[in-house]
Amino acid sequence: MTDVPDRLYDLPPSAKLVLKVLEVDGAMTQGQIAAESRLSKRTVRFALESLRDADVVHEGVYFRDARKSLYSISDSMPTDGSAAASD
Repeated sequence: MTDVPDRLYDLPPSAKLVLKVLEVDGAMTQGQIAAESRLSKRTVRFALESLRDADVVHEGVYFRDARKSLYSISDSMPTDGSAAASD
């Protein structure tokens, strides 16, 4: 069983899906996440807000288009590989 921080248990299923998409595919914009996860943009926006509030996702500047944000998993969030490496 992987070590899951307590703050992830209360997240909605859409936020968990978005987190998994970011874990697998790396940093993405909101539109890219919506396309990859097949969730609506509104649902992705809500999920990203929940993940930011839980300090799981980092929002950065998307240099190709400064009007958009680039989302990635925060450094404070352990991934499957780092949890296994610490055991």
